Amino acid sequence: MTPEPTAAGTHAAGPAQAVGPAQATDLTNVAGRADRDQGSAMIEFVGLSIVLLIPFVYLFLAVFAVQRSAFGVTQAAREAGRAFATSQSETAGLERARLAAQLAFTDQGIDGAPEVRFAPQGADCGAGNPGDGAATLEPGARFVVCVRAHVDLPGVGAVAGGLADVTVNGQFTVVIDAYREDRSGL
Repeated sequence: MTPEPTAAGTHAAGPAQAVGPAQATDLTNVAGRADRDQGSAMIEFVGLSIVLLIPFVYLFLAVFAVQRSAFGVTQAAREAGRAFATSQSETAGLERARLAAQLAFTDQGIDGAPEVRFAPQGADCGAGNPGDGAATLEPGARFVVCVRAHVDLPGVGAVAGGLADVTVNGQFTVVIDAYREDRSGL
């Protein structure tokens, strides 16, 4: 059986199919649903962006705060060691070292006073108590300057107090020149 030509010059595939009332209702539901979904993708995008973006921003702020403090304690240890090694006496050197460490903290925007310790060479500054009192101006002496700071994570201080702070340590090995005059007794 061959299809009969129609007025437009095309062939009909068969008898015309009538659209029933149930099928017409389905077509209007699809059209109505498409109208209701207009703009919801934008709302979902903004909602998910906020939910995902806020934790990432906080994470970056926390990492930057810890990194800034790590730079600060490293700079403070180096400056404290240099200030002590170039001083004229041990008592003046201790004061200069503490002042230099505080100045380095101020440069990096770290609040609080640095904990400055002078430990024997090879001491671990990350240990609870690396030792103290190894500072001397004897020619050829070697010791480690340890600087410690506690970093409060942003926004956590009000909620958790001191539970969420991070401790960062910096160290610098000081070598007193071997051919310099002995200033250890001063």
